[in-house]
Amino acid sequence: MDIAVNGRLAQDMIKKKQYHICMIDIRTPEINGTELYHWLQKKYPRLANHVVFTTGSLLEEKTRTFIEQSGRPFLPKPFTLKELVAVVEEALK
Repeated sequence: MDIAVNGRLAQDMIKKKQYHICMIDIRTPEINGTELYHWLQKKYPRLANHVVFTTGSLLEEKTRTFIEQSGRPFLPKPFTLKELVAVVEEALK
């Protein structure tokens, strides 16, 4: 498991290593989760199909709409280990 502290670092990591799943926080610095997901769709469509979104806030209508339209699983913060395992299994189907 690797952790990127911002979207730009995540892009660099994805360019260098093959990942099976990607958990993206909507509110990441430099490149936000929405931008990172759109980049994945263009450059790494297979990985884009194995994304799980997470965020601590769904107050913004734009964020809720984006997650719904993406069709990708979503895990609200805070979450339990059991919830994490379930959403990862769903994302890998």
